[in-house]
Amino acid sequence: MGTRRTRRFWLCWALALAVTAVWTISASPVQTSQPVGGADHGSYVALTFDDGPWPGTTNTLLDGLAQRGVKATFFLVGEQVADRAETVRRMADEGHQIGLHTWHHVSLKGMTPDQITSQLDQTRAAIREIVGPVDLMLRPPYGFVDDTLRQWAKAPIICWSLDTEDWKDPTPSRITADILRQVKDGDIILMHDIFDTSVTAALAAVDQLLAQGYRLVTVEELFAQRGQDPQPGAVYCSLPPAQKEEVEP
Repeated sequence: MGTRRTRRFWLCWALALAVTAVWTISASPVQTSQPVGGADHGSYVALTFDDGPWPGTTNTLLDGLAQRGVKATFFLVGEQVADRAETVRRMADEGHQIGLHTWHHVSLKGMTPDQITSQLDQTRAAIREIVGPVDLMLRPPYGFVDDTLRQWAKAPIICWSLDTEDWKDPTPSRITADILRQVKDGDIILMHDIFDTSVTAALAAVDQLLAQGYRLVTVEELFAQRGQDPQPGAVYCSLPPAQKEEVEP
């Protein structure tokens, strides 16, 4: 019953926002490609989206990201993957990172090892059947983590440092303003690609972040830029710059 209630909750959210949203998805990016540069040429942030893939909104978001030359990370709900295989394949083909968000969008905290394994292995199998062998990081629903999950995740656990709360207050202008006010180098930004309003806000934020010189990268690209190797069972919320060694004169 808990799983059914969880699915009904998200379906109700999506339907309510689809009826009430009055915002038009932005289709005209400020710039169409990211500036070229290395670690000393700007700040890096990872834009991440949970709970998809979703009919309509996920592909609209992918369209907007493609126009802007931006890559993001999508943590997918397993039971939604098979019916939207073309969208998942498009994510991989266009260079986005794909990750795990459990099979039923349930909290993994307090689960037994067998329950954790079932939720994650089903999702891994569904994704790999579409895109082939690929390493998949984990975004635990609600950010809930315990010692059992750390031991049995068999993947790096990716949380976040900037929560847009786009499910709570879906006003696009508010979401975009919050991102721009709080963002800093190394942030992992949490959003959801199941709401039209979130897609509008995300693309507006991307335009302004690019204009400010930010590099928007996938989570794995952020690790690579920092020279870090993500470890299974370790929890990551952001990736601040590596400390530079002091050189004696």
